[in-house]
Amino acid sequence: MTTASGPRVGLFVTCLVDAMRPQIGFAALRLLEEAGCRVEAPQQQTCCGQPAWNSGDDADASSIARQVIAAFEPYDYLVVPSGSCAGTISHGYPELLATDAVWGPRAKALAGKTYEITSFLVDVLGYAPAGRRLEASVTYHDSCSGLREMGVHDQPRALLAAVEGLELRPLDGDNVCCGFGGTFCVKYPAISNAIVTEKAEAIERTGADLLLAGDLGCLMNMAGKLNRRGSKVRCYHTIEILAGGGGGPAIGETP
Repeated sequence: MTTASGPRVGLFVTCLVDAMRPQIGFAALRLLEEAGCRVEAPQQQTCCGQPAWNSGDDADASSIARQVIAAFEPYDYLVVPSGSCAGTISHGYPELLATDAVWGPRAKALAGKTYEITSFLVDVLGYAPAGRRLEASVTYHDSCSGLREMGVHDQPRALLAAVEGLELRPLDGDNVCCGFGGTFCVKYPAISNAIVTEKAEAIERTGADLLLAGDLGCLMNMAGKLNRRGSKVRCYHTIEILAGGGGGPAIGETP
């Protein structure tokens, strides 16, 4: 925890980051503290409940939502390194709990202070990384929930533009789904594979060294397909690069 006098931020790490790529959580912590925030990651947090909600299990999704609300409502902001989880909390929770006289208003209040991390850094804090340098070409994929639910598009690009030596190359269909879609890839694997194959082909056409995005689920899906194709493109979460990463193992690589 930092001794900064800035806003008190509750960091929602996400279950996928916690289980598969914890360095994303540490990168988020570094950036938020560097931007002057007082950061805590409540230990009682688990999943945001999106898999249950997407599968029609409103009862369990609502139970998880109440747990998240109780854990994070004391903070000035809830910040997430995932547009998908942020979208669930800010849009899903008020819908799930709309008829609950007690939890409905609490869900709306939390939704109003929930941000995807690059949006929070740019739109709320006016932050830009300083002293960062990475000699590499990168291309960027806009994850569906971050783009459509949280309005994340310009913010990560503005932050990346502050990294010296970084060349951002346009990606055809950057706003098109990668085929992951949470439980979609499990329910419809053939369709999911066709979508991510087209995405991998578009990524390779850019000739970029690195693929960046803001959701680990999307990145794992695309990294898996790229690796199976023998591609040399390496995948990182955007905030790993912004926090000074890019030299360690990429997503899908063995440490």
